[in-house]
Amino acid sequence: MGQRARKRRAMTTAALLAATLTISLAAGCTGTNKPGPADDGRGTDGTQDPSQEPSQSGLTGESALAVKIDNARAARPHTGTDSADIIYAEQVEGGLSRLMAVYATKLPKVIGPVRSARESDLELLRQFDHPTLAFSGAQGKLTPLIDKAPLNPQTPEKTSGAYFRGADKPSPHNLYLRPDRLMPSVPGADALTTGFTYGAAPSSGGTKDTSETVRYPAATFRFAWSSSRDRYLVSMDGTPAVTTAGKRLAPATVVVQYVKIRKSDFYDFLGNNTPYTETVGSGKAKVLRGGKAYTVDWKREKATDGTTFTTGDGDPVNFAKGQVWVLFAKA
Repeated sequence: MGQRARKRRAMTTAALLAATLTISLAAGCTGTNKPGPADDGRGTDGTQDPSQEPSQSGLTGESALAVKIDNARAARPHTGTDSADIIYAEQVEGGLSRLMAVYATKLPKVIGPVRSARESDLELLRQFDHPTLAFSGAQGKLTPLIDKAPLNPQTPEKTSGAYFRGADKPSPHNLYLRPDRLMPSVPGADALTTGFTYGAAPSSGGTKDTSETVRYPAATFRFAWSSSRDRYLVSMDGTPAVTTAGKRLAPATVVVQYVKIRKSDFYDFLGNNTPYTETVGSGKAKVLRGGKAYTVDWKREKATDGTTFTTGDGDPVNFAKGQVWVLFAKA
């Protein structure tokens, strides 16, 4: 049993390394591989716990599905992002943005476009119990870190039939995922181990805020409150954000979380450094719900914890029921 498991892990690791190296060479990626901070989501050693190892097909069906979403202008409109429970926005090379869509209560038929993973994703995803990460690849020197992280990595080379190229956009902005090929069933709300609480808004402390803008060096997000829809209408880079089905992206809660964004050990093929977004620690945040903004404290003591949002008195700040967007902004 143990020999077969070791052999299966070796074959899986070799396949993932070969697939990712091919993608990296095609993209011309470079980078280094220096040790990172403790408990940053990479795992404590070079192996996974055999008891947590997924089956050969990688299908678990119990944990959340996280999908890396291309957010370049050429990649829009997106498909299936309106079904995500949570959408995280982070800064990447050149000041652009990329999204991480997390699914637990609903799986659409198609999600995308799918793009490559980043080092920060490992820390962010550690809060979930062995999540499935769908992505198009990664830098060759990042691949060993992904391989030993406590998650289930799924690339187009690893899972036959789960991905396809669409005809609506030019490559590389046209890779799509069929999530039912990775998840045999909908994971359920219990898979969202984020630390978020839902319920009534705080009774005090909020200020009227019907329009909020978050800027990265080369990307802009705007959230406009719609009282008729009881949601925030999303615009990106000055254009209303809609899905390929024409549905406007409209979360119930928006969180602007102020974090440390530092240089990582990795660079893209143009020599741009890949920013590392630190999501473990503490700081300030702004929670938008119901047309009001609440200035709160956030805290995540270690990577395996979810993130708590509290008032100055330490009371939990509830989110409205519905999709949540979390934008990581530089503190």
